[in-house]
Amino acid sequence: MTELDDLREQVRTRYAAAARAVLDERDAACCSPAADCRTGPRVFGGDLYGAAERAELPADAVTASLGCGDPVAVAELRDGETVLDLGSGGGIDVLLSARRVGPTGTAYGLDMTDEMLTLARANAAEAGIANARFLKGAIEAVPLPAGSIDVVISNCVINLSVDKPAVFAETYRVLRPGGRLGITDVVAEDHLSPADRAERGEYVECVAGALSFGEYLTGLTEAGFTGIQITPTHQVGGGLHSAIIRATKPR
Repeated sequence: MTELDDLREQVRTRYAAAARAVLDERDAACCSPAADCRTGPRVFGGDLYGAAERAELPADAVTASLGCGDPVAVAELRDGETVLDLGSGGGIDVLLSARRVGPTGTAYGLDMTDEMLTLARANAAEAGIANARFLKGAIEAVPLPAGSIDVVISNCVINLSVDKPAVFAETYRVLRPGGRLGITDVVAEDHLSPADRAERGEYVECVAGALSFGEYLTGLTEAGFTGIQITPTHQVGGGLHSAIIRATKPR
């Protein structure tokens, strides 16, 4: 097993355990152990969603949220659109998106973890949401046709990828011309080297694998995106921020 394979397996194992915790009616772990989901700083998890959004969903969908923001709130979804959530976990953003796009739209969730997919499908069934679809696969190789998606969202997942250029390229590929990217992710200040980031937290804690602001801009630009905006929202660690990232695939 290569080092990258080992990192990918660490991520899969960590989030499979988080899903099993919810399925077993225990408390899921935060993305970062430095932040307690219940009593500590609200930098990860379901508390980052508005009370009205949380009230729309099964409790397990909120409990299983390990993200660093609310991408649905920034994606400006419209009736009839097709949405893809990269690394959909317990399904909170897919279910919210499915409601936003209405019965003529579709919300896809993509996750590599069987346990998370089981949890997400159960949450969709409990919520009575029929236009949510959950797919197994890697965000570096999306199992959907080119030009089939209007909006790509993601919540604190791209930092966990071991091949971020592939994620950006796949996101660009599946978007229709004029399609939008609206995600939240952990982003590092430009002065932090990869070694600095690794000192602040592990890969599975959404820290060591975080891109810097400059690296994010370069990666999206090289993939072909335009109109790129990277806006920090709150700090998640020394020199590390949750950020909203928006971009567009040119028409």
